Amino acid sequence: VQLQAFGGGLGQPGGSLRLSCAVSGSIFNSNAMGWYRQAPGKQRELVAIITTEGSTNYADSVKGRFTISRDNAKNTVYLQMNSLKPEDTAVYYCQYYSDYDDFTAWGQGTQFTVSS
Repeated sequence: VQLQAFGGGLGQPGGSLRLSCAVSGSIFNSNAMGWYRQAPGKQRELVAIITTEGSTNYADSVKGRFTISRDNAKNTVYLQMNSLKPEDTAVYYCQYYSDYDDFTAWGQGTQFTVSS
């Protein structure tokens, strides 16, 4: 299983940006995909996660600002980030998880910086 993330780069406070992540390989139809982030000097934290059925979960810090979605036909997950804040600056990682075989795979990480 491989994950390829797209997007990232530089955003402005109050602005918007979308990340996407495509998963390929032998995956189960029922799975969860999500985004995590790691800021300098901090532990990696969950940003948002979505199951194949569309159930979502968000970190309190991004609720109301970020929206996670997925296209099951394309095995792609998206993270729409609005009302950006400098504290959103981090390396963002996408994740694939299958509870059928308790398997986790990570994308390579993409740097995203919010700065004016």
